[in-house]
Amino acid sequence: MKISPLPPLNSLVAFESAARHLSFTLAAKELHVTQGAISRQVRGLEDYLGKPLFERANRSVKLTAMGQRYAQAVRQSLADISAITDEVRSWHGMHQLTVATTSAMASLWLLPKIPRFQREHDDIELRIVATEQLRDLSRVESDVALFYCRTPPASMHATTLFHEEVFPVCSPGYLERYGPFEGPEALLDCTLLSLEDADQDWMSWKQWFSQVGVASARAPRRRLNINSYSMLVQAAMMDQGVALGWSQLVDDYLVGGHLVRPVETVLRTEARFCLLERSEAPAHRWGVRAFREWLLETFPKEVGDLGLT
Repeated sequence: MKISPLPPLNSLVAFESAARHLSFTLAAKELHVTQGAISRQVRGLEDYLGKPLFERANRSVKLTAMGQRYAQAVRQSLADISAITDEVRSWHGMHQLTVATTSAMASLWLLPKIPRFQREHDDIELRIVATEQLRDLSRVESDVALFYCRTPPASMHATTLFHEEVFPVCSPGYLERYGPFEGPEALLDCTLLSLEDADQDWMSWKQWFSQVGVASARAPRRRLNINSYSMLVQAAMMDQGVALGWSQLVDDYLVGGHLVRPVETVLRTEARFCLLERSEAPAHRWGVRAFREWLLETFPKEVGDLGLT
């Protein structure tokens, strides 16, 4: 249904400013127009209404009784429009969620799950930012972060998603060609795919062998060093050697048969994959809340007591 009658809307803005200041000059400065433009807008509004809104003297103006009533109604209406406009403009920000994580966790773990999140929360626009080092997180603009860490940053609230389980993986073809392997020590005769320049939290082959009880000091037969965990997993699937696999990150490849476990040895540590939220972050935001709740519902077994730090 058409709303009528309505005066020229620009004249309402000019009138409200002039009524608030009781000055055409100040209204003109506020709206960045000339005094003559304000005068013409107000005069046009009075002509439309058929009643005077101002009493004009030589150097001053004051509202008529009708002008006072009209100014109050116009001011409230413009305030309502302003409020809803601000709400609409901020909707995008309130419903956009920026998640910072490593490229490995993004590609191997998060991205395969995004379609489900989007089906359940189609009003949230997700943005994923990759950063490889936990120490660089303070320089990344994000709402939440997903990171593998032994000690979460003191400035962030950490919720455990799942604990660390590390085990060797390789392609079925590599196992068929070079296996079977009697135990973890036999892997020293393989090509070990190693994460180069890894963050100190990520486990190395040397640490893994030591913690599963392989005391031998001999070096592996050969290494292939790669500085990206995602590329390292791809190399393993391409028959190039044996890599360390982290549960959750490589589980889909194991289920799909692209990777296998050449030995059954698994190392479980105190490290964990966490949802990190800044202490000062607006946790009340709908997007942050929805993402956190979705994660906790998706991984109830791994989360357990939530592992808060």
